[in-house]
Amino acid sequence: MKNLSPFFKVNLFGAIISLLMIGSAISIQLIYQLEPCPLCITQRIIFIVIGFIFTLFLFIKPNPLSRILHLLMLFTATIVGIIFSGKHILIQAKWITVPAECGIDLDYMFENFPLSQAINLLFKGTGDCSTIDWNFFGITLPQLAFLGYLFIMVLAIITFLKIRQN
Repeated sequence: MKNLSPFFKVNLFGAIISLLMIGSAISIQLIYQLEPCPLCITQRIIFIVIGFIFTLFLFIKPNPLSRILHLLMLFTATIVGIIFSGKHILIQAKWITVPAECGIDLDYMFENFPLSQAINLLFKGTGDCSTIDWNFFGITLPQLAFLGYLFIMVLAIITFLKIRQN
């Protein structure tokens, strides 16, 4: 790993972090037999997108344009992740009220509503989004996701600035 560029190392590290976040969520779901809510699934999809971005840039030679594109793509994906996980945190903290019923299934939303309306329904969350089924030393899964998105955002910004200086 000595001869690898810092850009490659950061992308490899980011891809591994994304994979670990997704793997952890799925492991927790399977071990504790939990059913993920629509916001949880959305956050997983965002981590998959982030992992894809990191993996894609493993194969792209760093140049000024690729570094800017890298930063913009990661920044956009992490902002979207922060918004969804932040909304989920607010729902779980009962700062935002949602209907008490379980709500609409994710597959049903995308099969029966136009994309814009399905995304709007998804962002509203459902009653089961307010349930805290698991935590790690008092930190819920949406809070862990929020921290993960923040970490990746800071990593992307620092990488951009550091590589730009070289």
